[in-house]
Amino acid sequence: MTENELRLLMSESVQKCHRAIFDNYCNYVYAIVMNVLRNSGSREDIEDCVSDVFLKIYKRLDKDTDFSGDIKGFIAAISRNTAIDAYRSLNLKNIRSISIDDDDTKEFSSDERIVENAEKQEQSSIILKKIKELGEPDSTIIIQQYYYNRTAKEISQSISMTASAVQKRSSRAKQKLKTLLAEAGIGREGLI
Repeated sequence: MTENELRLLMSESVQKCHRAIFDNYCNYVYAIVMNVLRNSGSREDIEDCVSDVFLKIYKRLDKDTDFSGDIKGFIAAISRNTAIDAYRSLNLKNIRSISIDDDDTKEFSSDERIVENAEKQEQSSIILKKIKELGEPDSTIIIQQYYYNRTAKEISQSISMTASAVQKRSSRAKQKLKTLLAEAGIGREGLI
């Protein structure tokens, strides 16, 4: 959806414009929010955050909004910032004080476990960065396939491709990703 198409829809009807934005960018917004909240929020939290994103988009959207030709960037920024705010809010709710005298206190993790978790987190960060380097639609296909366990048919519907094309792109993307990860020093244990 281009800026001109958006302005044309906006001049016809605000509801048509909002509907078109939702239809075109729902999966994109969901992927961004899911990426930020997947380890800290429930499915309901994620869906609430997606709703909040579209509410903020609709509030900021008017005939005078200047996107400088990058509507997707505008939507991505709002999605990311809203998801980060939700992440912070969810984490604040989960923090509680622990008394030393409390019988329910758990043992603290050893240093080895902390280091192991930090290494896994760093490796995950590198893998996601390399997936993004694949470009579109390959990065979306890989993320939908391996992070959200979606089938080629489900992915094909969300990105307007045939299921066989999605499978072929997925196969090629995996080979390219293996090369990128090997260059980054991540061996077979970190591969998809």
